[in-house]
Amino acid sequence: MLVNRVVSSTVAGLVAVIVGFTSSVALIYQTVINLGGDVNLAASWILALGLSMGLTSISLSLYYRIPILIAWSTPGAALLMANTQGFTLNEAVGGFIFCGAFIFLCGVTGLFEKLIRRLPFQLASAMLAGILIKFGIDVFNQMNAQPILVISMFVTYLICKQLTPKFTMLFVLLVSGLLAWQFKLVKSVELTWQFSEFQYISPIFSLEVLLGIGIPLFIVTMAAQNLPGIAVLKAHNYKTPVSSVLSVTGGVTLLTAPFGSYAINLAAITAAICMTDEVSDKPEKRYWATVAGGIFYIVMAIFAGYLMNLFSSLPTALIYALAGIALFSTITNSIKQSLTDSKISEAAIITLLVTASDLSLFGISSVLWGIVAGSLTLFLQRILRRRAAIKNDGI
Repeated sequence: MLVNRVVSSTVAGLVAVIVGFTSSVALIYQTVINLGGDVNLAASWILALGLSMGLTSISLSLYYRIPILIAWSTPGAALLMANTQGFTLNEAVGGFIFCGAFIFLCGVTGLFEKLIRRLPFQLASAMLAGILIKFGIDVFNQMNAQPILVISMFVTYLICKQLTPKFTMLFVLLVSGLLAWQFKLVKSVELTWQFSEFQYISPIFSLEVLLGIGIPLFIVTMAAQNLPGIAVLKAHNYKTPVSSVLSVTGGVTLLTAPFGSYAINLAAITAAICMTDEVSDKPEKRYWATVAGGIFYIVMAIFAGYLMNLFSSLPTALIYALAGIALFSTITNSIKQSLTDSKISEAAIITLLVTASDLSLFGISSVLWGIVAGSLTLFLQRILRRRAAIKNDGI
């Protein structure tokens, strides 16, 4: 029993790290290049981010005994890649420190947690489903590119889910790796062992840096990463120490920003991989998966230069299909939980649809608009119901 739990937790942690690393490392690399850096500086950023994520994931998971996985801000990386033209590396680091300070203040004051408590968990679950459903759909989109590989992964999942649920993702990993190698889909790259090294960058602060990098990075990290991360934990019935996590991640970002750790936060999509029944049938034991993920983060950080070459050799279809298949259970549970109250179900569906859309008004992502749309729907429905009830009582 113990061996089964160790293996399933280790596999879940490994899958979470692989998916998180390969899905956005290119954004971080390109951001470094756009700011005038090079490959060695990019490795330094990955080193700082990996160590920060690994140590905080391990310490928070062990302390609270719940699966808390910390990740870098993927939408933050996308924002930086598109929004740092005209800024220097030193100014960018100043923006990272501003962002870390704001996150830290949100944790210390408890403002963000108070806001979250007023949000019905059905809407949070619907938002999570809207985020994850794209990954589920993408499994079948990837069949257009690599039909035999992805169909084999999907069939393996269906069979193993029934026969050996705890080892489902392990078998999917093995089958996908063997088939990719057999079909010569793995790119040939020169792999040499190399250790990453820290490179310190002195920050420069200014109003332009605050408005151009600090505040936008803070908003996108809180709305598109921490909020969904909290939704993941709530959807799996974990009591989330929101303020404490924000204080830790904000404080760590403040300390490590000069080395390239631009923003760390609660993981959402990759964290969900560590919270399924396949990890453990006992929810109180699933935190070992995020501990394993933290260890793999640290390994990733130490060998960042080597791993960047290694993961670039895997076919894109394999990575995207692996992410979607690993999230099937979480997508199912999120949709179920979003529809538990008939009075909120329509608002939940609107939240899901808006979140899953490509809406991006005023530079704000569909994740935040989804919550706004669902909350507005619920607010209007409650007002109209009250007026209808008052009118009926008066008759």
